[in-house]
Amino acid sequence: MEEELIGIKNAALSFILEAESLESIEETKLQFLGKNGRLTIAIKDIKKVPEDKRAAVGMLANEVKETIERAIESKKQNLKEKSLSHVVKKIDVTNPGKAAPIGHLHLITQAIEEITDIFKSIGFTRVKYPEVEWDWFSFTALNFPQNHPARDDWETFFIDERQSDKFGPMLLTPHTSSGQIREMLSNKPPIKMLNIAKTYRRQADVGHTPMFHQFETLAVSENLSIGHLKGTLEYFVRSFFGPNIKTRIRPYHFEFTEPSFEVDITCTVCLGKGCKLCKEGWLEMGGAGMVHPNVLKNGGIDPQKYRGFASGWGVERVLLMRENLNIDDLRLVYSSKLEFLEQF
Repeated sequence: MEEELIGIKNAALSFILEAESLESIEETKLQFLGKNGRLTIAIKDIKKVPEDKRAAVGMLANEVKETIERAIESKKQNLKEKSLSHVVKKIDVTNPGKAAPIGHLHLITQAIEEITDIFKSIGFTRVKYPEVEWDWFSFTALNFPQNHPARDDWETFFIDERQSDKFGPMLLTPHTSSGQIREMLSNKPPIKMLNIAKTYRRQADVGHTPMFHQFETLAVSENLSIGHLKGTLEYFVRSFFGPNIKTRIRPYHFEFTEPSFEVDITCTVCLGKGCKLCKEGWLEMGGAGMVHPNVLKNGGIDPQKYRGFASGWGVERVLLMRENLNIDDLRLVYSSKLEFLEQF
């Protein structure tokens, strides 16, 4: 039995030494150590050895098995290193490398940059004012009465821990219009302001998110009229949506402008012919109007000498109305779904 075990060991080591691939090593392992391998069968026959010699034969069988296993692992490692060395030698360092994936500006950021460029081209200056604001700048100075629905806890995010004797409670600004007051208090006419910022309201559905962006225009000078307002809006719409898009203004009511208007544009789907989206060829965009005399006073400007116009639109709203964009849920824009965001 001892001679048989030694013969098995020598045969296995010879096969291992001559192996030139990992596949050959695996075949050798199965041949000697597998379920029906030569060493496995020999070990099963140890029970036939006389009892006085069985312990010594068992120890020899274990030594043979360990020797074969160590030889197999050593040969595997040598073959892997040889294979890796062969691959390294084939690398051509003059070949161009694989570039890391590069991201791009978010869809909203792209829209903000384009809106900014359009208004800058006609003399508006981009400004930025606080997102965490006081009630006075967001409501009182803009001519909102105390019982206005916008001041309800279900509409506006109030910060209960902060209160000012002069400016009232603190809040997350629900619109960029608070920038009108800060701009007029900081600068003398003529004023041409573009304020783009995050705004916050308690709304969440396919067309609303609790945080969104608005862009606000304010112009103050001595001889401004509704004609100037209409021309400014028309210029923006045609620059952003294309030359075939037109605007119209409809009388409406806003606390901080008088007269006030809602602004519609030609439907970007049917170009004004009427479809299931627009019904009559027009899509609502936002609000605009001539600055209310009380707002001018609160901004430190004489309403007898100066006039102003203002408009406030949602960045997301004008973006989603762009032709062929086909986004039917605003919340997708703020998701982390790369398969959606990588399209833009």
